[in-house]
Amino acid sequence: MFSVDNDQNPADAMSCPNGELCGSPLGTALIKAFGFLPEAWKTHPLVATQCPDPSNPVPGTCTMHASSVDLSVTLAALGKAPNPPTGNIFVPAPNHSHVIDNSRVNALPIWWEVRPVLIMNQSDWPSADGSSGITSSMAMDDAEAAGRAIEVGSNFFLFFSSEMSATAMASHNMNAMPAGPTQPSQTTVTSTSAASRAHLRK
Repeated sequence: MFSVDNDQNPADAMSCPNGELCGSPLGTALIKAFGFLPEAWKTHPLVATQCPDPSNPVPGTCTMHASSVDLSVTLAALGKAPNPPTGNIFVPAPNHSHVIDNSRVNALPIWWEVRPVLIMNQSDWPSADGSSGITSSMAMDDAEAAGRAIEVGSNFFLFFSSEMSATAMASHNMNAMPAGPTQPSQTTVTSTSAASRAHLRK
């Protein structure tokens, strides 16, 4: 929920196919709430994100991801809307990245609980190569405790397996994989559909 360039142009907000708040009306509403258009809802965010992926940059096109989300609880948590919420506010699925622990880099297909966390500072956003920012759940929890991130809760789960990519395996020592502190890597995540693959950074 930050902006790299203090974007004040509502037209920079992403469009959507399903009729929820999107495009310029979405941009106008977010600028009114935050004073800027967050990178999370820009058509062309100025930070690296995993979803949507660069080769298919449409909201909700990552494997098993919803095309829209209800922003009412998020806005309530940030003090930008009534708490408790008085109604749903559906917007396109935001640009985002995923973090998993080192202990789960190589995992058979399992259900993963999604913990949506709003990153408030650009410096905490994970870099494309996973070398800086929040790159582990421990770092994410630390950012939350310091007030630089807010977890809003979810009943959403994803089902996939995880394995370290050959590129990451070649560049990292496989014998040093602690569960706590981060060791940047890129993981390949496979959904139940063999044709659908997404990359998650850790």
